[in-house]
Amino acid sequence: MGLPPLPEALPRRVIDNHTHLFSTADYSGLPVDDSLRLAAQVNVTRVIEVGCDVDDASSAVDLASRNPQVRAAVALHPNDAARRFAAGGEEALADDLAAIQDLVDRDEVVAVGETGLDYFRTPQGIGREIQERAFRAHIGWARSAGKTLMIHDRDAHDDVLRVLDDEPLPERVVMHCFSGDADVARQFVDRGCWLSFPGVVTFGSAGALREAALATPADRLLVETDAPYLTPKPRRGKANAPYLLPHTVTFLADLLGMDLAEFCDLTVANTFAAYGEWGTDA
Repeated sequence: MGLPPLPEALPRRVIDNHTHLFSTADYSGLPVDDSLRLAAQVNVTRVIEVGCDVDDASSAVDLASRNPQVRAAVALHPNDAARRFAAGGEEALADDLAAIQDLVDRDEVVAVGETGLDYFRTPQGIGREIQERAFRAHIGWARSAGKTLMIHDRDAHDDVLRVLDDEPLPERVVMHCFSGDADVARQFVDRGCWLSFPGVVTFGSAGALREAALATPADRLLVETDAPYLTPKPRRGKANAPYLLPHTVTFLADLLGMDLAEFCDLTVANTFAAYGEWGTDA
């Protein structure tokens, strides 16, 4: 999988609020430190590293403890929750959930996520029940710890909304890799969520997602890579990494009719509102 060249640097600093640096290293061979260095060269100066299982979450926290420009999000991904139950039953699932819970209070952790529901990879039945059980547990941890809830929602909008309406929520909720249309966007915004847009918004087939971005209030809009996947145009088909975020940022600024520098500043302000401030621009 070839690595694309660096895009033109953004005029102001921005934040990738959802990436997977270790998965990117495995997928494309781009080492974590090099990924951060290349991102900084194009003014992507901070990232949130997301851990989706116990080992991955521990690595995210360790990286954040060594790099002030990185913060961590920790969770058992909904698909991993279903797989762990299928492979090891209640005991295996409980062990993994307990290990994730032990990480939530770490200072380096700014979010509990990505948690939620994924109906694309988990078929109907017990797997979906396990996902919802894990989702509700993660919501409780985020609320108790005062951390942001970072939600993964794939083909499950109605049930994610149902769970959010059932549960007392933490103060801050982010819909990672938002994939709904304008109506779904409004429903999540009405519940106080931030919506994070990935490189998919640049795809020719993503007209409904662009309408969702246009329907999202400016102060509720975030940007992400979700690397190593979802690489934006014009580099679609290549491995993704945080240094490619400028393609999505530039596209969205143009879509929204905003000055690029002002849009960069807006996304940083929104990210800090959603997760708290970290790192330095010095």
